[in-house]
Amino acid sequence: MKTIFLGMALWLTALTTAAQPAAEIYLFDLSSRKNSVSLTHPTNITNHKGYDNQPYFHPTETKIYYSSFNEDGRSDIRVYDYKLMTSSAVTETPEREYSPTVTPDKGHLSCIIQRDNNAQDLGKYSLDGGPADVIIDHLTIGYHVWADNSHLALFVLGTPNTLHYLRLPTKKDTILAENIGRSLHRIPGQTAISFVHKVSEKEWLIKKLDTYTMQITTITQTLPGRDDLCWLPDGKILMSDGTNLFFYTPGSQLQGWRKVNSPAISELKGITRLAVSNDGKKIAVVVAEE
Repeated sequence: MKTIFLGMALWLTALTTAAQPAAEIYLFDLSSRKNSVSLTHPTNITNHKGYDNQPYFHPTETKIYYSSFNEDGRSDIRVYDYKLMTSSAVTETPEREYSPTVTPDKGHLSCIIQRDNNAQDLGKYSLDGGPADVIIDHLTIGYHVWADNSHLALFVLGTPNTLHYLRLPTKKDTILAENIGRSLHRIPGQTAISFVHKVSEKEWLIKKLDTYTMQITTITQTLPGRDDLCWLPDGKILMSDGTNLFFYTPGSQLQGWRKVNSPAISELKGITRLAVSNDGKKIAVVVAEE
């Protein structure tokens, strides 16, 4: 079993340092009712040969930030305004930026900054551009999520990959779990964060970290072998098996994962990352480029 997880850790490290697989981002209208979820009106918002991935919605504006490879094969952060239907660069640097995330103050983008020496720091840029401020440079960070203005949950690469909870004011760093997945999210309406715990090769669980009590509880099992997910504002979880989308409603009488009504997505393959707007009306879906 240790061999399996060591291989997964090495694969994840290679994925961040080698050429990323080609991907596109599609934007859909989203409708969520008590017992159903539907997607309609797909639009390819990147339409760019190469890697476009890791979408993140601005919490109050009609903008999606994402990581995109430039002509030199390095990733910059771009932004798409789905009201104006325009795309523009946020960063144009000699570094590689991944996982753009709007900070709680709504004035910056935090992101993973991959350097030529293979360091993977956490930094932040002003939404208006400019140089980066380094937040964390002593860990090899793969993914991150803000719990609030001064607390972060981190996916830290290693053998095994670990979940860290970092308190910025005191620099206190606590390791909470091992063998985790890359999908870290704040849970809507709660002081909590979700993560995927890969307990074994066949048992992957979505878990909740209560950032007030620091207690960890299990929500449900993932779809088999999948760790990309997102939360809807009404508390549903969305995942994909690569071809279809499914939703799960914690605490509901509905049992298990139920298929999303998404005829518009039937021709898209290789679905991975998902992101939903704060108002629950839009969803960004990353698919493999044909």
